[in-house]
Amino acid sequence: MPQPLISSITDDDFHKARNKAFFNEIQHILEPDEASLISFTDIKHLLKPKNEIYKGVEIVPINKIVGSEGRYKDFDNHFFPKSNFLKARWERVDSAVLQNITLPPISLYEAGGLYFVRDGNHRVSVAKMKGQDFIDAEVVSLQSEIILRPSTSKKDLLKQVLHYEKRIFYTETNFGDITDYWCLDFTTPGQYDVIYNHILTHRYYINMDVEGEIPFEDAVMSWFTKVYKPVVDAIAANRILKIFPKRTLADMYIYVIKYWDELKMRFGNNVSLEDAVKNFKVLHRSQTLIGKIKNLFAKKKMKELCAEGQIVTDVQ
Repeated sequence: MPQPLISSITDDDFHKARNKAFFNEIQHILEPDEASLISFTDIKHLLKPKNEIYKGVEIVPINKIVGSEGRYKDFDNHFFPKSNFLKARWERVDSAVLQNITLPPISLYEAGGLYFVRDGNHRVSVAKMKGQDFIDAEVVSLQSEIILRPSTSKKDLLKQVLHYEKRIFYTETNFGDITDYWCLDFTTPGQYDVIYNHILTHRYYINMDVEGEIPFEDAVMSWFTKVYKPVVDAIAANRILKIFPKRTLADMYIYVIKYWDELKMRFGNNVSLEDAVKNFKVLHRSQTLIGKIKNLFAKKKMKELCAEGQIVTDVQ
């Protein structure tokens, strides 16, 4: 194939790919993160893999390559180029493909059954643009118990991780059958481990006052009725979720219980749950016009409580 013709084709291919990225960005203008390529660092934070294993060169399905280690800002979530400065290198790869030149394998990380580019982002981009199904890759596998479905959205991968964590927690603790409460849901990973530790701590303190060790099932029910339920009831009564509309009751339980513990460490165990929740609300109320007006009255009340020695607040 003559070089001028190759140059014309690669130029046309790049602009088609660039236009796809542009229209993808426009379609997600209200949620730009949904059009962003997934960062491998973010996935490692979600999965917390244990160790690495070198797998060698493998034939990898293109549709399972969903992110990048270092170039995730240069390409969209379909690996289409987001900037014209990628043009020269992108076209060199495209030209090699058109001339049937064998390119070296790309380098990938595998985590949760999905792949993330270490080296070879432009080759993946060209392959996706041309509808290629497979690519040769040198693979390093990060060991994880979670197997993810292919997705171009970090939000969807997060949901998969959270679903996995919830399933494991409910299965291993029998939490749902014990409490008949099936909506202990979080928006960030790792929180079910926090809940498990709360239950174990609660069980420890119960065991201090009784002979023998109470069954784990009894500890779960006791924690749910005597710790979790009063906190989330106070959160609901004070309408805290209106301040955090993207969070769940379980999220807010973690935040409030941590804040309450901090208050008790600073000012003693006499700080009540109700005072902790109300003070938490003041400190985090949305800064709308109505919120600012309410804060003026709330701050005055908190200062009065502070002067009376009932509670101390950071609100100035």
